[in-house]
Amino acid sequence: MSNSDIDNLGDLSMLELFRMETETQSTVLTEGLLGLERDADATQRLEELMRAAHSLKGAARIVGRQAAVVVAHAMEDCFVAAQKKERTISGELIDTMLAGVDLLNRTAGVSDENLEAWEASQHDEIEAFVKSISRLDQAVVQAAPVDQARVSSEVAPEARQQLPGEPVPEPAPARTAASDRVLRVTADNLNSLLGLAGEALVASRWLDKFSADLLHLKRFQNQFAQTLDSVRDVFPSGAVSERASERLAEVRDRAALCQRSLAERLADLEMFERRFVNFSTRLYHEVLDCRMRPFADGIQGFRRMVRDVGQSLDKSVQLEVTGESTPVDRDILERLKAPLGHLLRNSIDHGIESPADRNNQGKPAEGTVHLEACHSAGMLLITIADDGRGVDLEAVKRAVVRRGLTTLETAQKMTEAELLEFLFLPGFSMKESVSEISGRGVGLDVVQTTIKELGGRVRISSGLGQGTRFQLELPLTLSLIRALLVEIAGEPYAFPLARVERALKLPRDQIESVQGRQHFALLDVQVGLVAAHQVLELKGLPPADGDVSIVVLGDKAARYGLVIDRFLGERELAVRTLDPRLGKVKNISSAALMPDGSPALIVDVDDLIRSIENLASSRRLSRLGSEGDSAAAIKQKRVLVVDDSLTVRELERKLLDTGGYAVDVAVDGMDGWNAVRTGHYDLLVTDVDMPRLDGIELLKLVRADNRLKSLPVMIVSYKDRPEDRSRGMEAGADYYLPKASFHDETLLRVVTDLIGRPDA
Repeated sequence: MSNSDIDNLGDLSMLELFRMETETQSTVLTEGLLGLERDADATQRLEELMRAAHSLKGAARIVGRQAAVVVAHAMEDCFVAAQKKERTISGELIDTMLAGVDLLNRTAGVSDENLEAWEASQHDEIEAFVKSISRLDQAVVQAAPVDQARVSSEVAPEARQQLPGEPVPEPAPARTAASDRVLRVTADNLNSLLGLAGEALVASRWLDKFSADLLHLKRFQNQFAQTLDSVRDVFPSGAVSERASERLAEVRDRAALCQRSLAERLADLEMFERRFVNFSTRLYHEVLDCRMRPFADGIQGFRRMVRDVGQSLDKSVQLEVTGESTPVDRDILERLKAPLGHLLRNSIDHGIESPADRNNQGKPAEGTVHLEACHSAGMLLITIADDGRGVDLEAVKRAVVRRGLTTLETAQKMTEAELLEFLFLPGFSMKESVSEISGRGVGLDVVQTTIKELGGRVRISSGLGQGTRFQLELPLTLSLIRALLVEIAGEPYAFPLARVERALKLPRDQIESVQGRQHFALLDVQVGLVAAHQVLELKGLPPADGDVSIVVLGDKAARYGLVIDRFLGERELAVRTLDPRLGKVKNISSAALMPDGSPALIVDVDDLIRSIENLASSRRLSRLGSEGDSAAAIKQKRVLVVDDSLTVRELERKLLDTGGYAVDVAVDGMDGWNAVRTGHYDLLVTDVDMPRLDGIELLKLVRADNRLKSLPVMIVSYKDRPEDRSRGMEAGADYYLPKASFHDETLLRVVTDLIGRPDA
């Protein structure tokens, strides 16, 4: 390591340095051991493993981690013996070695204050590890027992007095080029810098418009000069006095001077614009590169995870990775770890068959899961594909019908893409039994939610007997988006282009009404019309004359046409997060600065679609140009139903809707809390057991809020024990209704008792 690198890391303690090296070398050990399973005689790989273990042993000596010294030394001896052909690396030995890697990581995580007690508690495990390596040796291999003499001899006295800031001996290979020096920068500093660079890039676009305006002014100047020439030609020679002729010539000279000056300044501006745009673009991409990490950094541990999950299911699985060097925004990479991990486990559990089944099908006994990352058309594409059994569409149809999500007749008419979309529904699972790996119906819906939050989308395709393929399409960065700008109630709003299906102007005579709701035909599909003013709860209505400006949002399952005032065009915007003190702003995800410095709100499309569905389900959508309808709808009493069960939620919604109440729904406690604090409701109906935030905690938040503390709350739960009722009532519920005695008359009667008739 160069002196410059040491200076830049000098403010780290020796323990922090050891932890950094342990993290790096653990990755080398894990990847190398997994590679040995496929090529046990790999000379190069054994050399890398030996160096990694030796480096960790030396680093552990310096920081006095005796347990790590013993473990790393035993592993190093094993690798050296394998290099000399004195022993064979078996699968069982690799399992033991991987357990040793875990032990090294745990050792690095212990603080200096707890080290002595921790090492004493782990003495037996460390001794068992060393003995296990010795037992698995197929030849004579010397493995020192774990005792105090061994520990003392492994840690030199001078090492225990090592000064902070000194380099660890024999570290992992480090890049020493001056361009690769390390500089510690906080994530907040980098985010602020990227935000400023993004704003500079957006501001540079303003110059293009300003330059166009000056060109327009230059044309006016030319027209003015031509008009002056025509004025002189109108009068015959001698018809104009000498003084007037001089004045006219003076005006013409000044006009020519202005024209030349404007042309020169315009040329200067064009040159500056090119330089500034080039500079701001390079600045932005340079800062963006600082936030980029290779895809490989986000998938460390996946190979081992695939191996361990495969072994637990008695399956042989290989993970192939392509595009490890593909740069990915660090925030996106961090949030992708959980979705990618789930998709990989899903591929192994649901997709890859057992070795016997694969042999019967003529496939290799070992299954393959391929993970790939690449850039394409300004997007990040990540693909996870397996060569397993694929998705049985007939089984999906049966599961969909069995869960009451649709009828058999409708399911038979659905396309493959429509059926596969059911796999992303909360609680939907193809497995009849629950295991530690899967079967609870929790996962794919979370994957889709996470990807949507990142501004991307998930596509799935499958072939029976050929495997399943998931493709994640994501933006390259979260700091800059391409957006469609529109005006609503005199204010600019931005819709991420990736979430806009179509933008169009529609003649009013093409709007149809079906059962009181307005629609229009888009490629032979009826799309419902919704006024953006109503959904965003803004004053006023869209223009009542001329063509209707529409932004089409959603997908095949739910598509809506949002009527806005007018289009402002496409823009590249630097995304700025909202102040955390605002909490979740309904229908809004973030903000941005326009090129002229004015603010614009970026729409949360998923939240907006939920708001539209709530309005549609409660029959409160107003007709275009009908402000009276909207006012009447607001007078209707509103109820918020919070339940994570789709069946119960829809049943309650339909019963209350039939009773004349306006009903909104939320899928869990957190979703309900966001809705109730941003909306206006007369009653809250909630379940108890829900993810993210349960009903009792939701009730406590409501009662602690000054604006909501008097809101009537009814709990509807399967729990019917006296202690459950007491817990709910003590938390502040106005009524506790067991689902076991749930029926329409009881629910409506209680609601009427609590808030009165729907129109009262």
